Amino acid sequence: MAAQDLALSRDDEPVRPIVAPARVTRLHLAGLGLGRMAQDWLLPWLFPLALLLLWQLSAQYAWVPEQVLPPPGVVYDSFAVLLVSGELWDHLQVSLVRVFSGFGIGLAGGLLLGGAMGLSPTLRDYLFPVFKAFSQVPTIGWLPLLMLLVGIDEGLKFLLIAKAALVPVTINTCQGIQGVPNRYIEVAKVYGFTRWQLLSKVVFPAATAPIWNGVRYGLTHAWLALVVVELLASSEGIGYLIVYGRQLFQLDLVLAAVVAVCIVGFLLDKLLARSEAWLLRWRKPGL
Repeated sequence: MAAQDLALSRDDEPVRPIVAPARVTRLHLAGLGLGRMAQDWLLPWLFPLALLLLWQLSAQYAWVPEQVLPPPGVVYDSFAVLLVSGELWDHLQVSLVRVFSGFGIGLAGGLLLGGAMGLSPTLRDYLFPVFKAFSQVPTIGWLPLLMLLVGIDEGLKFLLIAKAALVPVTINTCQGIQGVPNRYIEVAKVYGFTRWQLLSKVVFPAATAPIWNGVRYGLTHAWLALVVVELLASSEGIGYLIVYGRQLFQLDLVLAAVVAVCIVGFLLDKLLARSEAWLLRWRKPGL
């Protein structure tokens, strides 16, 4: 009987949960955070590193002639020479002035035109079909006509870069304003907002994300258009540096200039991504 009573008393005791120490929990969370950061940083670099390794192997085992594809070390040396001599900075300075000038024109025009079409359905019905047809012509397709109209001076480059930036900024601005939920506007009307208050405190903040996406795409297209224009009609700039290396058949110089184009484009996109995160810091996740 005593043994049975003891067994029953043990069965009646509540089971106490095993609580992990706070230190172990913090270490586990820190490990998860570090693993997620490593995944976010390493995964995007897997393909470029694999491509670089394949490039090195092709040069080492002579899969491709060195005259056609110089080894990475030779390209690195050419890039370092351009950087130290200041020649790369001179060409980049010219290219950046051109791209930001043309992008500024395209950005202003895209915001005005996209905002007008997004706010006015009547204006959108009249202008959007014409704009759609205009946007279907690639940037390089306007080059012969603009060369006849404005020549091959800086105005040609500014106009082509502005056109490249205008299209994505206009489309994303128009769609962003159209995509503002009607319930936001109805609530603002209930509170008696004026038209300016409705635009400044409801419509434009709600459309910031798609508009900024258009700005990012516009700058990317402007940078690519700049390189193409400088390849065809320029005597200075990063695109001209590529042409100059091709004319001398110095492919290491060509690839060094291409690497510079990639680095600048990557940095510009990252800068706009950080700016977008700062602009939208007030938004809650999922909105």
